Amino acid sequence: MQLRTILLGLFMCFSSISLLAQVKYSNEFLKIGVGARALGMSNSAIAGTHDVTSSYWNPAGLVRMEDDYQLAAMHAEIFAGIAGYNYFGLGLKLDDKSAISVSLIRFGVDDIPNTSRLIDNEGNIDFNRVAFFSAADYAGIFSYSRKTNIEGLSLGGNAKIIHRRVGDFSKAWGFGLDAGAQYVKNNWTFAAMGRDITGTFNAWTTDLDEETEQTFIATGNDLPGSSVEVTVPELALGANRAFQLTSKIALEAELNLVNTFDGKRNTLFRTNFVSMDPNLGIEASLNNKIFLRGGVGNFQVTTDISGNRLTTVQPNFGLGVKFSYFTIDYAFTNLGEVSVAQSSNIFSLRIDINKGQ
Repeated sequence: MQLRTILLGLFMCFSSISLLAQVKYSNEFLKIGVGARALGMSNSAIAGTHDVTSSYWNPAGLVRMEDDYQLAAMHAEIFAGIAGYNYFGLGLKLDDKSAISVSLIRFGVDDIPNTSRLIDNEGNIDFNRVAFFSAADYAGIFSYSRKTNIEGLSLGGNAKIIHRRVGDFSKAWGFGLDAGAQYVKNNWTFAAMGRDITGTFNAWTTDLDEETEQTFIATGNDLPGSSVEVTVPELALGANRAFQLTSKIALEAELNLVNTFDGKRNTLFRTNFVSMDPNLGIEASLNNKIFLRGGVGNFQVTTDISGNRLTTVQPNFGLGVKFSYFTIDYAFTNLGEVSVAQSSNIFSLRIDINKGQ
């Protein structure tokens, strides 16, 4: 009864906040995900996650880490290598009932040519005047997780600091909060994860030099100004079921349902109040050493040139190997989440450390 009350309260809180917030799409780089295990299962991870990557998927799972310390890292090239995506996480169990972690994420495009000064004052093209800059997004996530007095129930929260920068022209700072819960009962795990529960606000400021401003005006472009972006809340619900098929072979299946409340989106299920995006992932393991994964997600309802409605889906695949204190995971996915984007090959590494080793 208490768990049901908590989940209902979270749902009402997120939906009411989203109705009040200014609807803006921002911080989309934080929707990509971390860890090749979860990406190989099509981001179906909010219930089954219980390692250092829980700080991203659901901080409530941090306290279920099997080791005293965990380190994780991931690198991905997106859009045929144009953009780079990097993640690093450190998790620490404080005791049997609590854990903390810190995570760093960077998504950026580097070496972008700035051609606003390509033509000098005399109208001549001078390539020596071309400079290069980076457009990058950064996030620092600080997480805390704790078991409650209700057997099987753990809660967690994130504090996120966001920094976005476009060369020396514009930058933004933002702050947001996440909250999550996991409830383990026998071989089942049920979870709820609220992202940006109070709305995450990014305050942008611009700083253009006089020459760049004159170039914008001369070419008919509007001068960028200061603004505020709001990332509206979303609520993800999940259920995970573990099966021990034989003494050596285990199976784990998870279904997630991501709910947004900012109007109809192009998702499989949608109403005027909520849009629901399902993800399904499966993992088979041998002796908890070798892992085979698959998943489906990113369901899209589209219309072809004849007016016929089509439903498309994105399949993901993954592998994992664990030996000694190291776990290497691989995922074949599409981080661009559009059918015309090239597929991505993702590798991630996790290191498990226990006291006294």
